[in-house]
Amino acid sequence: MSFYFCANKKDMRKATQKVLILSLTGLISVEVAAQQRVKKDTIKNIDEVVVTALGIKRHDKSLGYVAETIKSEELLRTQNNNWSQALEGKVAGLKIQTAGAGPLGSSIIKLRGDISMNPDQNNALIVVDGIPLNNNTTGTGFSAYGAGSKADLPIDYGNGINTINPDDIESITVLKGATASALYGSRGAGGAIMITTKSGKSRKGKVQVTLNSYSSYDTVLKWPDYQYEYGQGTLQKDAKGNFYYSYGASADGVNTGSTSSAFGPKFAGQSYFQYDPGVEGQSLQRQLWRPYKDNIKGFWETGATFSNNIALEASNENTSFRSSLTYLKNEWMMPNTGFNRFTAAFSLDHKLNEKLKVGIKFNYSKTKSDNLPATGYSNQSISYFMIFQNPNVDLSWYRPVWKAGKDQVEQIHPFSSFIDNPYLIAYEMLNGVDKNFITGNVNLNYKITKNFEVMVRSGMELTNELRTQKRPWNSANYLQGMYREQYVKLMDMNNDVLFTYKTKFNDFDFSASAGGNIRYMEYVMNDYIAEGLLKPGVYTLPNGISNISKFARPNDKQVNSAYALATLGYQNKIFLDLTSRNDWSSTLPEQNRSYFYPSAATSFILSDIFKLTSDRFNFWKLRASWSRVGNDSDPYQLIKYYNNSDFQGSVESPSLYPNPNLRPNMITSIEAGMDFSILKNRLSYTLTAYQNNSKDQIVRIPTLWETGFSSKVINAGEVRNRGLEVTLNAFPVKNKNFSWAVNANWSMNRNKILSLPEEFNGEPYTMGSVGGVVYFNAYVGGSLGDMYGYGLMYSPDGQVIYNATDGLTAKPTQMKRIGNAYPEWRAGIQNEFRYKGFTVSFSFDGQYKGMAYSQSHHKMTEQGKLEHTLAGRENPNGMIIGAGVVQNADGSYSPNTKAILLSTYYGDYYRRANVETNTFDTSFIKLRDARISYSFPRSVTEQLKITDLTLALFGRNLWMWTKFPLFDPEAATLNDNQITPGVEMGQLPTARTVGIQLNVKF
Repeated sequence: MSFYFCANKKDMRKATQKVLILSLTGLISVEVAAQQRVKKDTIKNIDEVVVTALGIKRHDKSLGYVAETIKSEELLRTQNNNWSQALEGKVAGLKIQTAGAGPLGSSIIKLRGDISMNPDQNNALIVVDGIPLNNNTTGTGFSAYGAGSKADLPIDYGNGINTINPDDIESITVLKGATASALYGSRGAGGAIMITTKSGKSRKGKVQVTLNSYSSYDTVLKWPDYQYEYGQGTLQKDAKGNFYYSYGASADGVNTGSTSSAFGPKFAGQSYFQYDPGVEGQSLQRQLWRPYKDNIKGFWETGATFSNNIALEASNENTSFRSSLTYLKNEWMMPNTGFNRFTAAFSLDHKLNEKLKVGIKFNYSKTKSDNLPATGYSNQSISYFMIFQNPNVDLSWYRPVWKAGKDQVEQIHPFSSFIDNPYLIAYEMLNGVDKNFITGNVNLNYKITKNFEVMVRSGMELTNELRTQKRPWNSANYLQGMYREQYVKLMDMNNDVLFTYKTKFNDFDFSASAGGNIRYMEYVMNDYIAEGLLKPGVYTLPNGISNISKFARPNDKQVNSAYALATLGYQNKIFLDLTSRNDWSSTLPEQNRSYFYPSAATSFILSDIFKLTSDRFNFWKLRASWSRVGNDSDPYQLIKYYNNSDFQGSVESPSLYPNPNLRPNMITSIEAGMDFSILKNRLSYTLTAYQNNSKDQIVRIPTLWETGFSSKVINAGEVRNRGLEVTLNAFPVKNKNFSWAVNANWSMNRNKILSLPEEFNGEPYTMGSVGGVVYFNAYVGGSLGDMYGYGLMYSPDGQVIYNATDGLTAKPTQMKRIGNAYPEWRAGIQNEFRYKGFTVSFSFDGQYKGMAYSQSHHKMTEQGKLEHTLAGRENPNGMIIGAGVVQNADGSYSPNTKAILLSTYYGDYYRRANVETNTFDTSFIKLRDARISYSFPRSVTEQLKITDLTLALFGRNLWMWTKFPLFDPEAATLNDNQITPGVEMGQLPTARTVGIQLNVKF
C-alpha cells in the first residue's frame, strides 16, 4: 500500500483549504482535508465514497449494509476478456459462475447463494451508470446431453456481462444485501453490481491520452489422467488365446477396431493390422502396436489474445470528457475458434449554468466470430471426440478431413460413424455470431434551490445479434447437412426521475428523495433452419431441402415503479436510512399487479459515540438492516397463449397451464455486522451475518396429461438462507520504500427449504435435471443445490453389495441424495508488495466441499481411458472380482466371489446412471492471478515526454490443487440457456494464461 501526495510539505502545514489526495492500492480514491502532518507509519482513516442504488453516492460509514468497492486497477491487473472474472475470490459471498464453454465465457454473478427455486431469479443485477443491464442468455434450444438424439448442442455466444469493456470501468460497487439494492425492486432481489464507467473528471484542466496494450497466451490448465498403456479393444482373444487387435477382419481374427473402448492389448512392441491413412483402410502389413500420447492434447493449440485501448480525457471546472476505442482479437485454444471485439465509449458531463448539468454516456460493442465451440456431450462437440479417442489412434490420421475425391461429401472417421472427425468439427461445423450491443443514457440534473434538485435520466440497452450454425454433409447428426440463422433482438428502456432534498439543522443531516421509473422491455428471437442441403458446402437458406421458420411470439414486459428514500444522520455518528418502493408489473394479474416493499438500515459509529479512538483503536461501526423485496415472474403466464409451430401458418397449444391469480414472490432479509479498524488503521476487518427468507416462490409443477397441459405455475414454497462473511485488510509493513498489503475474505451460506407446494404431499419437487441422470430435487428440510440420482447399495457394515448371479453391483430402485453442488465455504486472499517502482501481487482463492457429477469421467472410465482403470489389467484372462459382499437368501452377507470381465466391471460400476461413483468433491485452491509490474521513474518518463510508463507481466489460473478428476472443479453445464453448477457434461478445458502489458500516459 502506498500514498500519493498532491501537496508539498509547506502546503501540509496550512489550514484545511488544501487537499490531500490519497490512493490506497486502487481500492479508495477520495479527497479529504489535510489538517496535520500524516505519520509515515499510519494508514489514514478514510471515509470512502461509494455508489449505491440509483447511482446515489454515499459515505461508507453512513451505510447500514455492506458495500464493497473494486477499482479499475484491480480489473486491469490481469486483463480478463470478461471483467467479472477479475472479481473471483476478492469479494466475500460473491461467486462468478461460468460454463467453461469457450472464449466468450458467459457469466452469472451470485451473491450469498441461491434464494429461489427458479434458477433465473438467483443472479445479481448488473447496473451500468445507473441503468440496469439485461444479462439474460439466449440459448440454441438444445440441452447439453444430446448423444444419439440427432440434435444440436449449446453454444456459448456470450451474454451482457462480457460486452462491457474493462478499460472503460472506473469502479465496481458490490451491493450484497437486498436492503442495499431494494430500490431496484424485483430485479435487485439478488443484490446488485454497480458499475461506474470512466468520465475524465479527475483531470483538472489537463488533457491525457492513455494507451493500454497487452498480449496474453493460453494453454490448458489441467488434463484428465489419460492412460496410454493399453490400446483399443474389448479383451478379445485370438485362436491361440492371446489378446489381439485387428482393424477389420484379418488373419489374426475378427474386427476389434470399431469399438471406442481401450481394453485391448498392452503396448509391448508387438504388431497388428491397423488403420493405414494411405489406403484409408486396413494396413497391408502388420504395424507396430504403439500409443500416441499426444493424440488428444496435440489437438489443442496455444491460444492468444491481443488488445489495444486508447483513451482521451480532459476536464475543467464545467466540463469533463472521455472517449476510448478498444480492439481485441482472440484466437482460442481450440483450432479455428475465437472472436474479435471492437468497443467504443463516450462520456460527457457539462455544467450549463449554476443550476443545470447534463451528462451523456454511450457504449458500443461489436463482437464477431466465424466460429465458437459447441459444448456438451454429443457427436458435434470436441469434448465428445476427446472422450472417444483411443490411445493407439494417431491424431494426424484425421487431418485430411475428407476422403480422397469426396470433398464435402464423406468425412474421414475410420473407427465409428458416430464419432465426427475433430478437424471437421473445428473447420466445418461453424458457429458464427455478429453481435451489436449498445448501452447509454442521458441525464439532466437541475438544482431548483440550494437544497432541492431533480434528476431526470433516460437509458437504453439495445442488442441486435445474428447467429449462424453450419453442419456439413456426412456428420453424425446431419447426414445431408444443416444451416441455421437466429436473429436475436432486445430493447430494454429505463426512464427515471428523482427529486432530492438535503438540509442540515443543528446536529442533524437530512436527505430525502422520491421518484419513479418506467421500464419497458422487448425481446424477440426469429429462427430459420434449412434441414438438409441440396448442394453440399453451400450454406444458405434457399439451398435447404426443407426449411423451417420459427417466428417468436412477443416477449414484452413493463414495470412501473415509484420509490422514496430518506437518510438521517446525527453528529456524523448515528445514521438511519428508510426506503420504500411500489411496483406495478405487467406479468402479474391486475388484482396482484401492485406490490409494495420497504427497507430500513442503521449504523452507529461506536468509536465516535463512546470516544474510543486512539492510535491503537481507530474505528468501530455497528450496522443493521431489514428489507422486504418483491419479485415478479416471466411474461405470458396469466392466460393461454399459443406457440408458433414448425409448420408455417400454424400454431401449437401451450403446454403451460396459466395462473390468473399469480402473486409476487416476497423476500425478507435481515443483516447485521460491524467494522473495525485498529493499530493506526493497519488492520481492519468486517463481520456480517444475514438471513433471507423467500416466500410465495413462483414455481412450475407438473400436471396430469389429461388436463391437456404438462405443467402449471403457482405460488408456493419458502426458502431460507443464512450466512456469515468476514473480510480483513492488513498492512504488515509500510515505510518509505516498501509496503505489503493483505486483503482476505471468507464466507459461508446455509440454505434450507422450509416448505413446498401442497400438491407434492411430501414428495420431492424436481427443480431441474441434466442428462436424465442428475436431478436437483427439493425436499422440505433439504437445500437448493441438492443432487439426487442412483448410486450403490451397501451392507450394514458399509460394504458394496453385488449380485451373486452376474457379479454386477446391486441396483437400487430409489434415488438418493448424492451431495450438494455448492461448497460449505469459500475464501480468498490477495497480497501486494511494493518496492520503489516495482509491484508484485498475487491472489489465491478456493472452496471447501461441494460436489459435481462428471459425464466425461463416466464414459472414459467405462471405456478404460483413465489411469484408474489400469487396476486389474494384469489379472488372468482379464477378469476381476468387485470388492464387496453378496446378500444370501437368509439376509446375511458373504464376500463377493463372482469374477467378471474388466470391461464389464468398469462399465457397470461407473455406469452413467450411477451418479454416486461419478460424482466428486470440488474442493480446490487456485493461484487465481499474479502480476509483476515496474513503473518507470520520472527521470525516464520526462525524457520520453510522457507522464507515466508501466510494464507488467501477468498470469491467470497459474496453478491449481484439486481432487476433481476432470478439467476444472468449478464445473458447470451450459444447458440451453442456463448455467447449471454441479454437473460436468462435456466441459471444455480451462485456460492457464500468461501475458505482458504496457500502459503509457501522455
